[in-house]
Amino acid sequence: MLNFVLIKYMATAVWFKDWFNSPYYHQLYFQRDEKEAAAFIDKLIEHLKPPPAARMLDVACGKGRHSIRLANKGYDVTGIDLAEDSIRDAKEHETERLHFFLHDMRLPFWINYFDFAFNFFTSFGYFKTRREHDNSIRTIAQSIKPNGIFVLDYLNVHYAEDHLVHTADKEIEGVNYYITKWLDESYFYKKIVVEDDELEEPIEYVEKVAKFSLGDFTDMFSFQGLQIQEVFGDYQFNDYHIKKSPRMILIAKKIMK
Repeated sequence: MLNFVLIKYMATAVWFKDWFNSPYYHQLYFQRDEKEAAAFIDKLIEHLKPPPAARMLDVACGKGRHSIRLANKGYDVTGIDLAEDSIRDAKEHETERLHFFLHDMRLPFWINYFDFAFNFFTSFGYFKTRREHDNSIRTIAQSIKPNGIFVLDYLNVHYAEDHLVHTADKEIEGVNYYITKWLDESYFYKKIVVEDDELEEPIEYVEKVAKFSLGDFTDMFSFQGLQIQEVFGDYQFNDYHIKKSPRMILIAKKIMK
């Protein structure tokens, strides 16, 4: 019972600040799929066809891998994230057209400044209340110009429910990750136990991601003046299918009022 209470507490606490700052987070998620991420960015830009001088905002940019690739294509890119260590690393790559700031997406940022805004790799849905999620969408909507484009890359709730793998073990460069997943009506949970010889004892994190559907995002976007234009179901831009698609990639436009 005590262990269950501890897990429940960790899952509802502000877990993401410590976890996103951890080197284990980046090792677990990002070292294995650089090629896939690069291919997705290339395909997205080919689809969107931004003008050469476009200004872009990468929301929850982490260490800036997507931002860097976009800037290398010639765009003016700004990345924001609340993980201090990640932004510190990202700033090492800053140039005249690549900028990084420590910032919480729930709080307003630059207004009517960007032509495009992006939120990649399910870097959303981990706040405690609906108001916090609405505030994040508001920040993004306010940051782009009228007729600007926002792209959100999120998990497909229905696919994730049907394909949930409850336990998994991974070993990466001598570090062991023991993963347990579960869900309830509103959230997906993932407990990650890290065992590393460099640690005195294992570290435990619990992720919590909201089960937002296409309908939920349609409502949240509409309230902030965003209208969904296209929906894709994977990183190859195949059509979205409610049960078969692993991702839900939304492309929305800021509608002038």
